[in-house]
Amino acid sequence: MLLTQDQEMIRDAVRDFAREQLWPHAARWDKEHTFPREAHEGLAALGAYGICVPEEHGGAGLDYLTLALVLEEIAAGDGGTSTARSA
Repeated sequence: MLLTQDQEMIRDAVRDFAREQLWPHAARWDKEHTFPREAHEGLAALGAYGICVPEEHGGAGLDYLTLALVLEEIAAGDGGTSTARSA
């Protein structure tokens, strides 16, 4: 699949975040039935929320492919966080 340079940068940034902030904790969060608020705050700071929301409404105004890339990288780090993020 051919991605734009922006999509690759977004994917890579979310991948790095997932490796550093999600993977090391995912099993514990699942076992303890914990909602990782700090992880979601970090994802929000990274811009992983509001991806397809138009800019005039405070979102990034990006496409659904970019959203799918973001959700895929989050899911690779923690499926529960990805599911909560996608809802």
